[in-house]
Amino acid sequence: MNISNKLTFLRIILTFVCIGFILRNTFFSLIIAFIIFIIASITDFLDGYLARKKNLISDLGKLLDPIADKILIIGTFLAFLQLKVIVNAWMVSVIMLREFIVTGLRLYSLNKGVVMEAKSLGKHKTFCQLVGIVFIFITLILFKSLAPNKIVEFLYVRVIPIVMWYIVAITLFSGVHFFWVNRKMIRTF
Repeated sequence: MNISNKLTFLRIILTFVCIGFILRNTFFSLIIAFIIFIIASITDFLDGYLARKKNLISDLGKLLDPIADKILIIGTFLAFLQLKVIVNAWMVSVIMLREFIVTGLRLYSLNKGVVMEAKSLGKHKTFCQLVGIVFIFITLILFKSLAPNKIVEFLYVRVIPIVMWYIVAITLFSGVHFFWVNRKMIRTF
């Protein structure tokens, strides 16, 4: 197993540690969870960079990297949902549904000997999800440390829902784009 794939496995492990700290829901546990989330997100960039730079691109990496991303993002959203943050269950459900369908299709195509890699719009979607989660983390940490504060309350009550609407929209759009780009291949299955 190459270094890129090891970093991907590390991201999966870090995700579960991050979720544990989120669920503790204290000021310090949220800061620790945020730091772990940032480190896990950096491994996403680093594994791809190393794979390209050192020519370590593999079919396992092409498949495992998006799965690790989904575990990180969905796991974090589910933890936020458990905290009763302004993250709606239906939004997380839509994100999960898109991710499961696309990942299931990727796994099925891999079984047929075809690797469907993430396209640029899918990578943009992942980036937007990561940035949205960072914003939610920062807002939660500020909420724990500065409450009551009108600016933080505004971010919490008004801006987080807008961020989530954008994430849901880009997630759905990238899913439709994935099916459109791969429509010929999908028909052969």
